[in-house]
Amino acid sequence: MQIKRFTLEDNLKEFIKFPFSLYKNTPYQQFWVPPLISDQKKLFSKNHPFFAHAKAEFFIAYEKGRPVGRIAAIIDYNHIEFHNEKCGFFGYFESINSKDVAIALIDEVKKYLRLEGMSAVRGPFNPSTNEEVGFLLEGFDSPPSIMMPYTPPYYLNLMERAGLKKVKDLFAYIRSVKEPLPERIGRIVERVKKKERLILRCFDMKNFKKEVEIFKKIYNSAWEANWGFVPMTDGEIDYMAKTLGSLIDSRLAHFIEVDGNPVGATLCVPDYNFVLKRLNGSLGPIGIIKFLYLKQKIKKVRLMTLGVIKEYRNRGLEAVLYYEILKATGAAGYDCGELSWTLEDNDLINKGIEAMGCRLYKKYRIFESAL
Repeated sequence: MQIKRFTLEDNLKEFIKFPFSLYKNTPYQQFWVPPLISDQKKLFSKNHPFFAHAKAEFFIAYEKGRPVGRIAAIIDYNHIEFHNEKCGFFGYFESINSKDVAIALIDEVKKYLRLEGMSAVRGPFNPSTNEEVGFLLEGFDSPPSIMMPYTPPYYLNLMERAGLKKVKDLFAYIRSVKEPLPERIGRIVERVKKKERLILRCFDMKNFKKEVEIFKKIYNSAWEANWGFVPMTDGEIDYMAKTLGSLIDSRLAHFIEVDGNPVGATLCVPDYNFVLKRLNGSLGPIGIIKFLYLKQKIKKVRLMTLGVIKEYRNRGLEAVLYYEILKATGAAGYDCGELSWTLEDNDLINKGIEAMGCRLYKKYRIFESAL
């Protein structure tokens, strides 16, 4: 086996394209969603805003000249500062079912992170908690939603063979719009609305930049206490807004205002994985035509973010946001919605989601090892 090291300065074409050959003609091909190669090239670029406060090295394992696995070693200095924790990360792991390949790749990451003074390694983070995280643990019989991973079940065993242990599981819930919303929850929501004098409004696409600024403040405030959370920089939120801006259905993005001040928000987007699955990584002229045609047939959405600023938590505003986004999903003509992800030990949030009639249908696992 040979391991080759790459940096952001190198041509990462082989690193980007490896999963396409790995999943081809396997039982997992029907569920794995090929990312757009053009998006991957932008991501693995020193110009990406994540790398304004982070760095990474990339490794590809070869056997007889053929790529058999890949991994990235990531150091996020914002994480180190925010959590006061010298933890490095691994991400973008893909491999054949071989413990030798997995161990070799993980060892390369460990070696790199030790030299950089890190005391632990955690992952997969692709590249942070603000993007895709985790290996699929349960729910292998359906494709993932947008910005959620799909990985083969043998990855879990490979991580354990490589000496990593579970540090956290993440949950994904689903709900059909055909199921009526619980009347009891509806009554509670109406009481909260009256008591708090709430105004719920949709994202104003005509004032997009201003709305993004509001969302930015709520997002970083609402999630600051979450495990693994690192505040998004202005550059990262602007980049995500630019990426998702044309994909947002304004009927599914809400703000809650109290006395004219935005204090909570949701961001729910149509599940464009339905489209990406049929593009096979390419968005040329034919791909654009396919995209425009297929996006009208999307029937599933993903609730990516829901948060309330610290001063207004535990007053029922979260229930209002969940309830209203579930109602809006059906009213907008979609069939079902995924709420993801939540932490396994966030009992308050998980019980609230289940009270809305949502069903836990996928789990993801994050691993860790001391260095």
